[in-house]
Amino acid sequence: MRLLALLLLTSTLAASPSLAQVAEPSPRAQDAFDVMNLLTKAGLHNLDDESWNAYGQLTWISSLKAPFQAPYTNLNGSNMSLSPDFEHSFTGSATLYLGVKLWEGGEAYYVPEVVSERPLSQLRGIGGSIQNFELQKGGTPTPQVYRARTYFQQNFDLGGASVTKSSEPLQLGSKVKRRRLVVRAGTFSIIDFLDKNEFAGDLRQQFFNMAFLTYSAYDFNSDARGLTFGGVAELYLDDWAIRFGRVAPPQNPNALSVDFRLDKHFGDQLELEHKHQLLGQPGAVRLLGYRNRAITGRFDDAIAAFQAEPSRANAAACPGYHYDSTNAGAPDLCWSRRPNTKYGIGLNIEQRLTESLGVSFRGMVSDGQSEVYAYTPTDRSVAATLLANGTPWKRPRDLAGVGAAANWISSVHAKYLGMGGVDGFVGDGKIHQASEQVFEVFYSLNLVGPSWVSLDYQHLINPAFNSDRGPVEIFGGRLHAEF
Repeated sequence: MRLLALLLLTSTLAASPSLAQVAEPSPRAQDAFDVMNLLTKAGLHNLDDESWNAYGQLTWISSLKAPFQAPYTNLNGSNMSLSPDFEHSFTGSATLYLGVKLWEGGEAYYVPEVVSERPLSQLRGIGGSIQNFELQKGGTPTPQVYRARTYFQQNFDLGGASVTKSSEPLQLGSKVKRRRLVVRAGTFSIIDFLDKNEFAGDLRQQFFNMAFLTYSAYDFNSDARGLTFGGVAELYLDDWAIRFGRVAPPQNPNALSVDFRLDKHFGDQLELEHKHQLLGQPGAVRLLGYRNRAITGRFDDAIAAFQAEPSRANAAACPGYHYDSTNAGAPDLCWSRRPNTKYGIGLNIEQRLTESLGVSFRGMVSDGQSEVYAYTPTDRSVAATLLANGTPWKRPRDLAGVGAAANWISSVHAKYLGMGGVDGFVGDGKIHQASEQVFEVFYSLNLVGPSWVSLDYQHLINPAFNSDRGPVEIFGGRLHAEF
């Protein structure tokens, strides 16, 4: 909470007229990198009414974690601690975005991607504040090529004023109505369409840490790469929008294989959005609720099973899917998995303060009774950011941001971890429960055309919700180019 107070103070100072003016979505460069614009100038394409488009991106992110103090690490055979030693993490990604118009209102998108990565401590020991949101579960330094997205989209105009949709990745340039229904089906990430935020949502140009790019407590269904299969419907009614999605969970917690039985196991989410003007500046408020139905373990059931038969129902003796803990004196969720429901509700606010300055806030509460299935083990989360572009210092395509976030777990979750249990990617063997907090500041310098280099600093307090360990200092850099 101290970090949130610091951010509020920073936001108050930055809103003064002598400081920054942010961040509209970055304008596409008018240079040789912009193939679509060059084709339009040559009379071979129409950006305002596209029959197809193609975009791409290249991103390299590097993170250095300094050594930190920890009185214990992986105590008694638990195996989910962040290493207290120096570590280097990286991700490299290349993505191609292809879109085609099939008929009036009908569109299809295909996105191949290649990713190479090395996480800190095999992605273990941090709860809802992983320093690089591009990291995937189970990734390797060897580049892996896969199909990231393949989906169909149909727009049904329902009337009202016209809206111009610009040409960009996953969006064909076209004109639609302010009142319309959009339906999609295929493979995608649910946060491609829900929980959007102009000032905290672009992992390749804005903040590095996942805590600022969606709700840490949003256990949205996805495979180990963050993707899923399902459908999403959006109803736009002037300044209002309603979105509903049903998507597939992984077959096992945090695994790559997806369970396609959407009638039995699923993740439902419903989002209500209202866009507004405040003192002449645009903003938006979004309320999101989710409900997951899958075979998961409850913390109280795992504790009860261990207490009833500690020599049998312990982590070291787990049958079936488990996280390889060798702690024979600890409970484990593998003994309590059964059909279960998990739910949460969150608030997402974005507000432009000036033409070059904007703020965001996210807060979510999940039920805190069962294990993480696809995202992070956080049960409650809040995050606030301030984002500015460089217009006041004659660098309009530069970006600077500061953010603070805090994540909590429930009391029964902490009890389970305190007994030596592991949940997803946290579990030090014991715990002194506290909120996991992160402070981040970055600057992104535009180089030539649509290319940027960024420097980043993150200060992480109470990693894995444990005040016995840390704080952790992480220094990052990013190279990003678009075409």
